[in-house]
Amino acid sequence: MVVMNERFAPPPRFRDAADQAHDLAIAQAGSDDFGEAGYREGLRILLLSMDRDPRFTERGRRIAWGSIVAALAARAHAIGSMKDNPGFDAQAVLRPIVITGIPRTGTTALHKLMAVDPRFQGFETWLNAAPQPRPPRASWEGHPLFRDVAAQLASRYAAVPDVVTAHAMAAAEVDECLFILRQGFVSNFWNSGWYAAGYDAWWQAQSERAAYDHYARVVQLVGCREPNKRWLLKNPGHIANLNLLFAVFPDASVIITHRDPARAVPSLCSLLMKSHPLMDEGPADLRARMMLARETEKWATAVQKAQMVEQTHGQQILHVIQSDLHRAPMAVIERIYRFAGLDLGDDVRAAMATRIADDPERQHGAHRYDLADFGMSGAAIRARFGAYVDRFDLVGARR
Repeated sequence: MVVMNERFAPPPRFRDAADQAHDLAIAQAGSDDFGEAGYREGLRILLLSMDRDPRFTERGRRIAWGSIVAALAARAHAIGSMKDNPGFDAQAVLRPIVITGIPRTGTTALHKLMAVDPRFQGFETWLNAAPQPRPPRASWEGHPLFRDVAAQLASRYAAVPDVVTAHAMAAAEVDECLFILRQGFVSNFWNSGWYAAGYDAWWQAQSERAAYDHYARVVQLVGCREPNKRWLLKNPGHIANLNLLFAVFPDASVIITHRDPARAVPSLCSLLMKSHPLMDEGPADLRARMMLARETEKWATAVQKAQMVEQTHGQQILHVIQSDLHRAPMAVIERIYRFAGLDLGDDVRAAMATRIADDPERQHGAHRYDLADFGMSGAAIRARFGAYVDRFDLVGARR
């Protein structure tokens, strides 16, 4: 997924432009400190891949380059803000609630539903782009960085209108941790916006531990003015890195959402492919087929890794079936609150009931796609996930 940051003219060759990207980020962030240098190898591989793998459109080159500069600027902003706020990490992040699961399994809907509870704090979209201690809510609309992110989202939806039906974002709403983790340049973010096979092959052989260490410090930074307020976090990618998540947040309460992978994975690919005509001149049908095969393998492996971590952290994990969330959302919420040791309360219950009735996720229409466009049958997708499908009865009575 890409946000349309097109203000910078791309270089003739990306692989020679790491210093230029840093200079642009410094000018944008007002800080020249990017923290520990481990991220530079991922950046180097990504820039090489951008010269070799995609067939960028001219606008795609600008957007991809803008994404690189934005991630570096966000990293510099975070590190600079840490230096400006000594003691931001004085208190540990206690008992965060973390939502994860294969993409397109209801993680976003659940995250935004729970976020109506004012007892939680999360990563608002604009703070993902400019990590800092969270300013008072009344000041956000006057903040130039807030307005910048809002404008970029508007540009994105104008360029690819169908994206809003599949995954709506807003500057003031909570969003996923992926936009913090991408600052380490060892992230599945970088193979989602454009064809990046070379980077993807490298990334899959790497550990994301350094990115998770940085992410945990950013959580402390953003929440340092309300250190006792419980965090509500969400990122599908955590399901592949539960070991790292528990390493940085040992007492986390993790909610894993589940859906038939023969529906979830093609839905993800359909979402990612919506930006293809804007970004890449390569054949869409071939990329779609390659993408479904890749994403099926990626998320099947992630599920297997999560099951291994569950053997030692099972008491900290709650499983939620997406169809249960659709059919009886408040019953699911009550299970989650009992699991997290929280009282629901009448005011929160009423606010959640209002959001459920408004159904904002469907206000923009239904996300539709045809599995035939991706060259793989539902049975073949399920077969790669093995016993996982049966364990949660994902194509049985619940569906």
